Amino acid sequence: MVTLITGASSGIGEEFARRYAAKKHDLVLVARRRDRLDSLAEELRDRDGVEVTVIPADLSEPDAAEHLWNETSRMGLRVDVLVNNAGFGTGKDVVDDDPERLEQEVRLNCLAVVGLTARYLPAMRERKGGTIINVSSAAAFQPMPHMAVYGATKAFVLSFTEALWRETRKDGIRVLAVCPGSTDTPFFEVSDEGTVVGRMRSTRQVLDTTMRALRTSRPSIVDGLGNAVVARFITRVLPKRALLAAVDRVFRH
Repeated sequence: MVTLITGASSGIGEEFARRYAAKKHDLVLVARRRDRLDSLAEELRDRDGVEVTVIPADLSEPDAAEHLWNETSRMGLRVDVLVNNAGFGTGKDVVDDDPERLEQEVRLNCLAVVGLTARYLPAMRERKGGTIINVSSAAAFQPMPHMAVYGATKAFVLSFTEALWRETRKDGIRVLAVCPGSTDTPFFEVSDEGTVVGRMRSTRQVLDTTMRALRTSRPSIVDGLGNAVVARFITRVLPKRALLAAVDRVFRH
């Protein structure tokens, strides 16, 4: 079995790599920082005895998904599990942010997810088996003033994944959207990328939630009980204007 993980150099992506290496999956690790990938690959080869292929790539480039697909095809790698984890967020009002940075955010968080999924999915359907995990966010469940683009991209990932879950229901493919809240990762160490809301969760907790959810038939999962209550219940019962005002207060810098 081969698992391809994007954004694998740290945080949730790194924890995915550790979990699947422990399951004796060979890995394809993708991220921008080759040094971090090489270090992680060496550790997992020694610890778990798995093959690890490192592919440095900036998936925010417009043709990045095609290039990655071509590279793994050239290597003869059959991807059984695809984890679309790479992403970043910006925490400024749209009017104050860099338009090119916002476009890069959309390309990484949305375009790369669709491009990779659409390229690896046909072979999974032909084999009648495979897994696609797309990392969304608890931010996907409501508009996010002051993080408008990030929230919108994660809402896209959630909607796309749940629809894909339905499309592939007869193909033997497990599709899951994972929606973490505030998690102890480098994302929240960057001042304009993350505002901690509620109790900080660990990457191990996120992966525990993910692995449990994969044993069910659910199309999506929110990590953490408090996050799930807010995402699945409170965002649906509050009037939209009240919800927007509440989010505005939390994320106003």
